[in-house]
Amino acid sequence: MKKNYVLELVKSNRSCRRFDASRPMELDLLRELVEHARLSASAANLQPLKYILSRDRARNDEIFSCLTWAAYLKDWKGPEEAERPTGYIVILGDLSITKNFRCDHGIAAQSILLGAREKGYAGCIFAAINHKRLRKILAVDDNQEILLVIALGKPVETAVIEDLEPGGDIRYYRDGDGVHHVPKRSLDEIIVNAW
Repeated sequence: MKKNYVLELVKSNRSCRRFDASRPMELDLLRELVEHARLSASAANLQPLKYILSRDRARNDEIFSCLTWAAYLKDWKGPEEAERPTGYIVILGDLSITKNFRCDHGIAAQSILLGAREKGYAGCIFAAINHKRLRKILAVDDNQEILLVIALGKPVETAVIEDLEPGGDIRYYRDGDGVHHVPKRSLDEIIVNAW
């Protein structure tokens, strides 16, 4: 039986929080990933999203300092320097186009991450951002809203999906070997009705 390529790509697309800092992201690849987002669906086809790309180590360190990493991992404050992302894509909403970005930034972020996975990279979407500090660091125009930050790089962690047992805990965790476990509700649990 033929494998479903898209499903396999989606399954491999876990939030990655540890990267090989010695493997820099190329600007052309970051641009290609934004092309995935550019060609994705947009509510009313307004296309209000703009992007800031970074592969510069000093700038990446500044962006890193504005992010909150893995809230469920209480004893972990984020990746060590050797495991930090080597690229970032900051998704902005252009307020001169619309004040309501609906789900555009979610669609764009997923398209970016699927494109990254297909190329052997991984990433993590951040909404827990120190907006004021990041706005200053990146000199974001007042007419633009910071919506999401995507950290990217070559992954050095393994993530596995697990079936969530009835009454089980949805919080992701790491085992003693550093494998990242992601519990998922069953298909039958999330489908409310089907005709």
